[in-house]
Amino acid sequence: MTEFLIYSKRCFLLDAFQEATIHIKNQKILDIKKGYHTSASIPFLDYQNLIVMPGIIDAHVHINEPGRESWEGFDTATKAAAVGGVTTLIEMPLNASPVTTNINALHQKLESSKNKLHVNCGFYGGTIPTNKNDIEGLINAGVFGIKGFLTPSGIDEFPNVTKLDLEAIAPVLKTHDIPLLLHCELTDTKVPEVTNAKSYQSYLNSRPQHWETNAIALALDLQKKFDIKVHIVHLSASKGIEPIKERLNETNKLTVETCPHYLFFNAETIPDESPIYKCAPPIRESANNDKLWDFLLDNGFSFLGSDHSPAPPERKQLESGDFFKAWGGISGLQFTLPILFSEGQKRGLQLEKLIPLITRKPSEFLGINQKKGTLAPGLDADITVWDDTQQFTISEASIEHKHKATPYLNHRVFGKVIHTFVNGVHVVENSKLKTLNQGKILLKDT
Repeated sequence: MTEFLIYSKRCFLLDAFQEATIHIKNQKILDIKKGYHTSASIPFLDYQNLIVMPGIIDAHVHINEPGRESWEGFDTATKAAAVGGVTTLIEMPLNASPVTTNINALHQKLESSKNKLHVNCGFYGGTIPTNKNDIEGLINAGVFGIKGFLTPSGIDEFPNVTKLDLEAIAPVLKTHDIPLLLHCELTDTKVPEVTNAKSYQSYLNSRPQHWETNAIALALDLQKKFDIKVHIVHLSASKGIEPIKERLNETNKLTVETCPHYLFFNAETIPDESPIYKCAPPIRESANNDKLWDFLLDNGFSFLGSDHSPAPPERKQLESGDFFKAWGGISGLQFTLPILFSEGQKRGLQLEKLIPLITRKPSEFLGINQKKGTLAPGLDADITVWDDTQQFTISEASIEHKHKATPYLNHRVFGKVIHTFVNGVHVVENSKLKTLNQGKILLKDT
């Protein structure tokens, strides 16, 4: 169908629910009318009480292709995204081989994604100590930001940068008004000796809160000194909230995200010998995570992203149970909506606050809000339709990721994605993939 109507009593328009009929034509939203409107000549999809909202935009995803397709590739990742109601994602630069730290590597990644995109996909470039002269080329080629690690990334080809490295590229970022995304942990030796590699508490103790707060202080100083856009990815340490809040009161060039796993899981309930939960920074204690929720409910986070970072079972050390040898990353791209919605219900998170955090606000961060992130005439017809009353158990059979291992497995959650439309095409129908290869490559300012 190149032209059709969608009706729901609960369309999410202008950050509020309204009864409306959406007219879609040639991949765009042509018009929106309040109430129920049919046409004898235009196909009509009646979704009654299902929620119709903008497609989810996940601005923090690791896909690993080219070079590490055995971990995850564009085909499986974007299928999982579509089934999860994600219509646009932005891919991180470090887990592919080659890493995306120069324009040639970016071109290889673009080529490897061809005929494998089931949702829209954009890309970040990376900063490492040796590629200062490649940053402007990456920006001109259309990356949405430049990502760096302040601690070893786990990928040898993507070493961490120092403050001096970041100061060297700051003028280029300033000129192009492109955000610097920082993994905020600064390694030091002020940690206990590891006595049990299979103990989650030992792993948690090995990446203390002060690693994050020290890195956040560096990031805030850099932002202030050069007046550049700085984005703090995956905040997990609640002690970082106050300095972030102070700087947020002084500038609109600082942004911060957190991820579903920091809001859904707590360290106290993570068993030993279960590195499926390993990520960096780590999932912390419930008292810490309660403060993350308070910050979210107080409008502190700029948006939420999955930080989907999968790996094969052997890389996750699922048999050995060794947290220190395991790859640090959570597989969960498909489940962002039900995880956030289910836990949010317990915390008093209203849908009117949750939905913008995974749609409009990431689109504003990325600068694509004139195309995506809102249901409005003229914008792309990226639409997610879901049932907030439907409860389901996350099972292996339902998972579209390459590997089925995820800490969300067997959890019972609310919020089932029923339909997904990408660029006006019905790609998921009744929670099953229907039409493939409808995603487009996104480049900034094109």
